[in-house]
Amino acid sequence: MKKKLSEDVRDQIEELIAFGKLPPGEHLDETELAERFGVSRTPIREALNQLATAGLVELRARRGAVVAQFSAQQLVEMFEVMGEFEGMCGRLAARRLTDEEQQELVATHEECKAAMQKGGDPDEYYQLNDKFHGVIYRGSHNEFLMEQAWGLRRRLRPYRRLQLRVRGRIPTSLDEHDAIVKAILAGDGDTANELLRSHVMVQGQRFADLVASLPLLKARSAA
Repeated sequence: MKKKLSEDVRDQIEELIAFGKLPPGEHLDETELAERFGVSRTPIREALNQLATAGLVELRARRGAVVAQFSAQQLVEMFEVMGEFEGMCGRLAARRLTDEEQQELVATHEECKAAMQKGGDPDEYYQLNDKFHGVIYRGSHNEFLMEQAWGLRRRLRPYRRLQLRVRGRIPTSLDEHDAIVKAILAGDGDTANELLRSHVMVQGQRFADLVASLPLLKARSAA
């Protein structure tokens, strides 16, 4: 089924937000966006409303739409919930993953390895990392949980990308993936749960690194 124009525009704006081209707090002018995408203001307005519903954009009185911006405390709380969602998905996937899904999980993990061996480009690894976690979400065979996990993951996309730019994070992430895959394939739901929770949680040094990198969102958008 062909996507509506507003949905296509929504996806393009979401990608710009995820990759830091539209940083947190950025004003989203409907006229400028319409010119940028070569469409009228109607699909732009519809797209912004959809992004607001998803929590990626805020609609403010007298200012219009702005890219959602979160405080350090809000980020900690959101990553905390994200960790719980991930852990639940992993625990269920360890019990419910089909043979085909197990093969897909291993194949996606190998793609992540190949990306690191090619030089570890953060953006390429980020996209494959999303694919890896998506296999686990689907493997939970719980549509409601998968929907909630993806929704929060989308809201955190710009910040998760920043994490992968911290020196040494990609090799560490890959090692964590390796342990997660082994636990899920072994049917060890409790271990998969704990590994995925700690994989996603932002605490200690990882929290300090994330906070220190937040100014890069604006710096990269201006580059």
